[in-house]
Amino acid sequence: MSAGSEARESVPTGTKAFAGFEWLLAGRYLRTRRREGFVSVIAGFSFLGILLGVATLIIVMSVMNGFRKELLEKIVGVNGHIFATPIDRPLDDYEQVAAKLRQVQGIKLAIPLVEGQALASSQVGNGGVLVRGISEGDIKSIPFIAGNVRQGTLDGFTSANGVAIGRRLAGSLGLQVGDTITIVTPRGASTPFGTAPRIKAYPVTAIFEIGMSEFDASFVFMPLGEAQAYFNRDGDVNVIEIFINDPDQTQAVRDRIEQDAPRPLVLSDWRQRNRTFFNALEVERNVMFIILTLIVLVATLNIVSGLIMLVKDKTEDIAIMRTMGVSRGTVLRVFLITGAAIGVFGTLAGFILGITFAKNIQTINKGLSSLLGVNPWDPTVRFLSDIPSVIDWREVMSVVLMALILSLLATLYPAWKAARLDPVKALRMG
Repeated sequence: MSAGSEARESVPTGTKAFAGFEWLLAGRYLRTRRREGFVSVIAGFSFLGILLGVATLIIVMSVMNGFRKELLEKIVGVNGHIFATPIDRPLDDYEQVAAKLRQVQGIKLAIPLVEGQALASSQVGNGGVLVRGISEGDIKSIPFIAGNVRQGTLDGFTSANGVAIGRRLAGSLGLQVGDTITIVTPRGASTPFGTAPRIKAYPVTAIFEIGMSEFDASFVFMPLGEAQAYFNRDGDVNVIEIFINDPDQTQAVRDRIEQDAPRPLVLSDWRQRNRTFFNALEVERNVMFIILTLIVLVATLNIVSGLIMLVKDKTEDIAIMRTMGVSRGTVLRVFLITGAAIGVFGTLAGFILGITFAKNIQTINKGLSSLLGVNPWDPTVRFLSDIPSVIDWREVMSVVLMALILSLLATLYPAWKAARLDPVKALRMG
């Protein structure tokens, strides 16, 4: 017996809005019947489309948020927020300048550095590196270095006259703590025949892992005095890196530095140095949001087609109910409930799946790696060692709200079409 036939036996003609009868009839229309199998298939695909669209949006947005957060923390956490370089003369008074900068409100650290490009080699291989000369006290004050030493120690860093290198660099060169790494720079001593390359071997005293493959594969930290001698700095430094308490207050701190600095300095900050990179991340994030929203939109369009077919299939039932006194509003609400139920349950299922996946994405990645024998997340390509995921609940709620609104809008036309059906014409057609 069809839903319409059952409704003919006792149709409440004066029901209130969204009364039990309307929910009962909408539920019967959602159930699978052999004669309406194709309609049910479309409804099923609509449900799956909304589920996958919402879940994918939540997962992708969470990973993109985590990716940006981790990159920002690690790039800024190792390189500093503001960079002070000299204008008129070398930074040979860097100790006094750094001490003065540490007194500026909002500044956490001011670290003098000597930087230079070099070639690192061992018996296994070689590769380009960035050598950074830093004092023992300063390197211990950088959490991403001092807190991530995997082998060796930073104690006695200056007196040991050795170097600290990244884990990936150690792996590519086949080095362990106690082994010797050879550093080569083209800017060595001046001779009558030109500038000779400088080659010097250093013991590896510590191996660290920041978690960002580019840094772990290229950074070499050397005692400040040794770096000055190695790069012919003659008692000065290249730059003073400044770490501040709140990266969002960079401009305010820059203004204070310009007022309180003991000598003229050229200032740049992390936003200027990484603007292109983070802008590209933001563009990619927005484009991904638009593309994945189309999945939800296509799924809601399936709701439209499914409901239109359902209305066509139930034309005779609707006509009979209308002749028995059922109002247009009741018919409208029945089909609104039918279509909206697909969207609501699909959105709810997608929300649960997306949050579960986003919270356990690293565990899932490890499981896939064990199952497939290949790591789907290659850290050498994607900079970070692990898959980051940060759930922004405001974004999640906006995704859920968007899916619910689109689902509701998709039901309006088919429901209106059913409510406007002329019972006399419909019975003649039937």
